[in-house]
Amino acid sequence: MVIIKTKNYEEMSARAANIIAAQVTMKPNCILGLATGSTPIGTYAKLVEKYNAGELDFAGVTSVNLDEYKGLPKENDQSYYYFMHDHLFSHINIDQRRTFLPDGTEPDAKKACEAYNDIIHSVGGIDLQLLGLGHNGHIGFNEPDDCFALETHCVDLTESTIKANQRFFASYDDVPKQAYTMGIKTILQAKKVVVVVSGADKAEAVYKSFFGPVTPQVPASILQLHPDCIVVADEAALSLVK
Repeated sequence: MVIIKTKNYEEMSARAANIIAAQVTMKPNCILGLATGSTPIGTYAKLVEKYNAGELDFAGVTSVNLDEYKGLPKENDQSYYYFMHDHLFSHINIDQRRTFLPDGTEPDAKKACEAYNDIIHSVGGIDLQLLGLGHNGHIGFNEPDDCFALETHCVDLTESTIKANQRFFASYDDVPKQAYTMGIKTILQAKKVVVVVSGADKAEAVYKSFFGPVTPQVPASILQLHPDCIVVADEAALSLVK
């Protein structure tokens, strides 16, 4: 595991975008695993800047996203489909037919998860997986558990995750309580993993995830075993690391 310490969120975003840009440049038909949430927004903005400057071509890229809320239609402005188009897909020349997310509108969890697993298998696996880090150490929507989930599955969101997401919705009752998420096994099979983390409120999660024991109670801790994992974190997020 490589840890890149940056001064602030802006530098964190730029460094992460540079890593992703290098992947796209070296392999124009690469498979990118993408994440949502507030932390990657700056990284996506930097990638859009590079595209607008003529430095990047996404025409051959395929993307598979980590997760999607169960029950939210694509046009809902809090769906991850909407998020990805708002922050990245509508601003670059990626082929929209090769941008994949779990189908949150499919009520049959087994069917939805099997269908998404089939998509991931069909594209040949992930070259680079971008991740954020939850306050409880979750990656994607893989919440603390007694075991590491394998492939795409339906998860009941924890109270802390629901409360963290409440700021995006009109009320607590409007926050989805379940999501479809890529599993730990699939994430670990990515050839390269890049984790972006910012802010003092994530410092404990960083310490437990990357300097504590590997345990499913801290899902991100499994990344310590990945052969090519890069953590890009600002000074505040690394404040508990000596």
